[in-house]
Amino acid sequence: MEDTVVLYPSQGHLSSMLELGKLLLKHRPSFSVTFVMSNPSTELVSANPFITFIPLPEVSLPAPITSFLDLVASFFEIPKLNNPDLHQTLSSLSSSSNIKALIIDFFCSPAFEFLSSRLDIPIYYFNSSGACGLSMFLYTPTLDKNTTESLKDLDILVEVPGAPRVPSKDIPPVLCDRSHRVYQYFVDTGKQMFKSAGIVVNTFEALEPNACKAIQERKCFPNGPLPPIFCVGPLAMTGESRKENECLTWLDSQPSRSVLYLCFGSMGVFSSSQLKEMAIGLEKSGVRFLWAVRAPKEDGQDKARKTGSIAPEPCLESIFPEGFLDRTKDRGFMVKSWAPQLAILNHGSVGGFVTHCGWKSILEAVCAGVPMLGWPLYAEQKMNSVFLVEEMKVGLAVKLEDEDDFVSAAELEERVTELMNSKKGEALRERVKAVREAAVVAKSEGGSAYVAMEGLVASFR
Repeated sequence: MEDTVVLYPSQGHLSSMLELGKLLLKHRPSFSVTFVMSNPSTELVSANPFITFIPLPEVSLPAPITSFLDLVASFFEIPKLNNPDLHQTLSSLSSSSNIKALIIDFFCSPAFEFLSSRLDIPIYYFNSSGACGLSMFLYTPTLDKNTTESLKDLDILVEVPGAPRVPSKDIPPVLCDRSHRVYQYFVDTGKQMFKSAGIVVNTFEALEPNACKAIQERKCFPNGPLPPIFCVGPLAMTGESRKENECLTWLDSQPSRSVLYLCFGSMGVFSSSQLKEMAIGLEKSGVRFLWAVRAPKEDGQDKARKTGSIAPEPCLESIFPEGFLDRTKDRGFMVKSWAPQLAILNHGSVGGFVTHCGWKSILEAVCAGVPMLGWPLYAEQKMNSVFLVEEMKVGLAVKLEDEDDFVSAAELEERVTELMNSKKGEALRERVKAVREAAVVAKSEGGSAYVAMEGLVASFR
């Protein structure tokens, strides 16, 4: 029978798991790779002809989603509802293939306990973020045991082995409210990881040396064994075939490393007042910029993000201060909503990146050798911003004000100038250049990520 490795992704982490699947095929061309998931699109299937996709039936949640914590809880609850169909799919696949391993995204943790007692298949966890985030994850059961209060009610620095200390207000909201069910889902997943066949991490040792060392030395779990850890990253696309795009043509005409790129991910939206403040800060900085702009929350962009509907295209003239577009036309370029991020980051004219601190974007910037200015918006991004500055040392961070996390024009102007036109910014550029080179070495034969990937494949039964 054919040897196959099955990957079970959550929707939000599909792209990095796809890169893992491709890497598995590169290391073991004799294997087949199968994705089991809800609703794989026709585009996804046609773009990955060497991967088999098996769809799971759609399931419906019994309760409505009324908050961000409910939304994240649903990421665990949908796989739980899918457990019977997943079991049937894997049982059927086992009759024609030798399943070497099942690699599940951490949001698919409900499958671990359900399948462990029903199928004789080694189950690995995939941690789509980095080693610092994994340290926090693995240490969560210990934090849960050591305190009875919710982090949202405390004003402390949270200490986790191998990671910088993080203010409790910057810990992901899902770990801050013990009264919400999603908190327990994360604690339980942290415990389940200890029982797995291994944990695959999307990072490399040179990027997060302290966190990787602490995990390998078993400092995150003082009272129990840990399965093997495989740091196989960066699992990020490092380039894309260039297609004609107006913004790339504009970049061709700009000086080397002179342009600041601003993009806040597919869910990053701001209020009208914040967008105006950003425009003022950018104009006063005098820096060249390429900005992927989304319609403000007031125009329905926020509602579209939450419901999955099509968001309106921004009307730039109504968003920004009067005359801003005309005054900055020679040094600024606006992209409405979507931008070809990989091509932009890898363009020689780009010298800085204002990012929401999603892990995928961080890795893409590192692989392109572009220093960052962290402007976190939601989920684990505030924590990532701390790691970006203090552990990885590849960026700066804006100062967020008040409960709305507002950033003033003066603050943005100062941080942008520091990143693009200062000795500190130049030092960051040299640092991220060295980390980019380390990433190449890590994935080359004999490098740390290459060795980890070989170790992962060798550990399959």
